[in-house]
Amino acid sequence: MASKDKMRGFDPKDKRFFSKKAIIKLGIAQEEIQWLLDRNYKSDTVINFIGNHYLLSSRQRLALRRSTAMSIQYEKRKSTLLPPEDAQYGCIFIDGFNLIITLEVALSGSILILGKDGVLRDLAGLRGTYRIIDKTQTALNLIGKVLNKFKVPEVKFFLDKPVSNSGRLRNEILNHSKIWNIPTEVELIRNPDSILSDMERIVTGDSVILDSCKSWFNLSEKIVENYVKDAWIVRFDD
Repeated sequence: MASKDKMRGFDPKDKRFFSKKAIIKLGIAQEEIQWLLDRNYKSDTVINFIGNHYLLSSRQRLALRRSTAMSIQYEKRKSTLLPPEDAQYGCIFIDGFNLIITLEVALSGSILILGKDGVLRDLAGLRGTYRIIDKTQTALNLIGKVLNKFKVPEVKFFLDKPVSNSGRLRNEILNHSKIWNIPTEVELIRNPDSILSDMERIVTGDSVILDSCKSWFNLSEKIVENYVKDAWIVRFDD
């Protein structure tokens, strides 16, 4: 049974941490972080240095860490991004927890950060724990709607086996796939990142995978843009 009225990724301090005034400061911080990353400074060192300089909270630092990369990484991700219309030409491979949690956060009205690579990233930080919530069903309905919209002929989800309730989520996906009427597989494996990093036609917002995969679809951004009109999205490079 799903937890009722659960707000995935919600933090009551986010209204202050990501106010209009705070976003201006975070935009400046992001520019400085990227400048240093482009000169091969280590990410942890840079985030700590800039975070201390601007007295940023751990939540703000996490947002910058997840949404900022080197220029060469942005260029690589852009070069391997496929248009959604290409989804009809074969099976797509989905980083299940990554996509579903991002959509649950959007549906909860919790904050999403839009990176310079056009990818939405959440700050949920579940760390190996997951529970199906009331937003999960809606997220799966939206995934099915978009898969059908782009005429995806086949889909395979990868779920992290060590994460709690991964088996239950697998069953939820398979049950929903009967409504989608699209051949669907769900595989539980110990480390999906290592598999997806070498593949093409994947769906994820994980930066490590995006920097290694052969090609990808930005499905979460497309779903949120079209179907979650009241999603709380911030970007630091406006």
